[in-house]
Amino acid sequence: MVALLKIDALCKSFGGVTATDDVSLTVEAGEIHAIIGPNGAGKTTLVAQLCGALKPDSGTVTFKGANITNRAAHARARLGITRSFQITSLVMSMSVLDNVALAVQAQDGHSFRFLKPARKIKHLRDEAMESLRMVGLRRRANDLTSELSHGEHRQMEIAIALASRAQLMLLDEPMAGLGPEESGNLVTFLKTLKGERTILLIEHDMDAVFALADRISVLVYGRIIATGTPDEIRSNDDVRHAYLGEE
Repeated sequence: MVALLKIDALCKSFGGVTATDDVSLTVEAGEIHAIIGPNGAGKTTLVAQLCGALKPDSGTVTFKGANITNRAAHARARLGITRSFQITSLVMSMSVLDNVALAVQAQDGHSFRFLKPARKIKHLRDEAMESLRMVGLRRRANDLTSELSHGEHRQMEIAIALASRAQLMLLDEPMAGLGPEESGNLVTFLKTLKGERTILLIEHDMDAVFALADRISVLVYGRIIATGTPDEIRSNDDVRHAYLGEE
């Protein structure tokens, strides 16, 4: 597989606290690559640097062979990097379909057709409906977003990422706040994306991580201490001591 995302020696400090400390890793096209680590390990700071919300102090981020270290967040989104779940982008007063159709419209490069709602443009509506079908929400398309459950909002976020044609999906703790059944449903769906979409998954739910990930990187105090397959990470003494042993 080809490395879609490459991170080289990424560093970010806040005062005397080093949040990411010489982080290097690759995310290969079509894989689900999980980042795990205890609270305060630097996971959210790392994701913020990848999506353009934070500029690193040093190091480089390469996407599809191009150096995007200094690219703004909106430019990275246009290139195909989408971040989900850290801050919801859902408009609760709009319908489910309208939320997703807006993502398709934005990717087409004309987000503000005020005179014609996105859902009334056939190709936008059709693409939005296909994304909703993929995540199991087609029947809720015309419902208000505010009427959906927390788990369904998570599904909507993925539908929006799919509708935006993201090549790299940065999923920041998608299982947070979900019950066992909702988590199981989301894991089942994400498995269907294996090989089709590239996912960088930040997650505390170890059952979900080991069920989904092709590779796992372990972040502790801002540093990657191990990267490997789920079996390799399970059997790594340093990982068990630093993180998995806490579970």
